[in-house]
Amino acid sequence: MAIQRFKKDNLVSFDYKDVKTLQRFIDIYGQIKSISKTGLSAKQQRQLATAVKRARHLALLPFVIQG
Repeated sequence: MAIQRFKKDNLVSFDYKDVKTLQRFIDIYGQIKSISKTGLSAKQQRQLATAVKRARHLALLPFVIQG
């Protein structure tokens, strides 16, 4: 499955309420994908991590995927 990479020139902001977008950056075990797989800059990766953690806290995303 190919991941669409964001260009580093584009301004990308992550919203914790946009669950569909956040799910693209989470693997099947519920972990945030690494910066090498997402193609984001370090700043964007930190924003992504913050948004995912907020969504998990509000139960919009699971902490762990039950298998």
